[in-house]
Amino acid sequence: MDRRSFMKKAGVAGAGAAAAATLAAPAIAQENPKITWRITSSFPKSLDTIYGGAVDIAERVAAATDGNFTIQPYAAGEIVPGLQALDAVAAGTVEAAHTTSYYFWGKEPTFALGTAIPFGLNARMQNAWFYQGNGNTLLNEFFATQGVYGLPAGNTGVQMGGWFRKEINTVDDLKGLKFRIAGLAGKVVEKVGVVPQQLAGGDIYPALEKGTIDAAEFVGPYDDQKLGFYKVAKYYYYPGWWEGGPVVHAFFNLDKYNNLPKHYQAILTDACAFANTNMMAKYDAKNPQALKQLVAEGTVLRPFTQEIMAACYDAALGIYADLSNQSASFKKVYDDQLAFKKDAYLWAQIAEYTFDTFMMIQQRSGKL
Repeated sequence: MDRRSFMKKAGVAGAGAAAAATLAAPAIAQENPKITWRITSSFPKSLDTIYGGAVDIAERVAAATDGNFTIQPYAAGEIVPGLQALDAVAAGTVEAAHTTSYYFWGKEPTFALGTAIPFGLNARMQNAWFYQGNGNTLLNEFFATQGVYGLPAGNTGVQMGGWFRKEINTVDDLKGLKFRIAGLAGKVVEKVGVVPQQLAGGDIYPALEKGTIDAAEFVGPYDDQKLGFYKVAKYYYYPGWWEGGPVVHAFFNLDKYNNLPKHYQAILTDACAFANTNMMAKYDAKNPQALKQLVAEGTVLRPFTQEIMAACYDAALGIYADLSNQSASFKKVYDDQLAFKKDAYLWAQIAEYTFDTFMMIQQRSGKL
């Protein structure tokens, strides 16, 4: 091939490559459109574990899309108050929210099942039910009626039972107690004489300090220490039987979510799954040290008595029966979760429980 012929063919090939590049650019832009969303949290930035779930989602989505899909997190109160996060998403005020669905159970009791119900599933069981059972499917059938789509995006693990100004030894000690408690649990403790109060996380300390409330629960040692509850209440009870494995959801405006490119939806799903796992890991890593520090500061740990636990369990079962009669949606999701729970605890008490119990005995005897 002579030099002139080679240069001519090279020129044609170069022009073809340039044309292909020109054609490819708009196609790539269409496949990876620039999208900017806002996600409002129900939590303050100071609670880096639980607020951090929204940050995890935003960072993962941005990294996976080379910055073409960005989500800006906002703390509770920056756009809307924490307890209005879901409403803001449904109305289209923001595209997304990071919150717990049981905050909104007063709208419809099915919302409680999205986070946790008293004596419900623990964190591992929640993941199994949501990801491998019918949890995601059934709840999103319900969420769609509210104008949102939801994905698990965090879990705290079993929570503590809260901070009390006085010891609680019997069911009678609960009567008349003004107790900040979230979700459907308020309805349960009301049956045993408690006066439930629902407050956002940032409003609990001043209410407890001023005596507006007598007791309060939030999450667990790491967050509770940050919020300073130990300064105004001495007794720290466990377990938080109403939150065995509370799920924190990412909610998206249904139309906005459905209009995303499919691969953006997949990226968002993966980002939420990471936030879900990472939050649980953070709590498991941070709670032990926080608990030791709280006890060193004078906090007195107390377990709820079996009498109290049994009374509340019976009250919960009665409420679930009533709600199942009142709401077909609640009954459908609750029945499925209950069936899943029976098998889950059948398995959990075999290998897992036996192993953990043995290792705890070694820890208490100083061998660990």
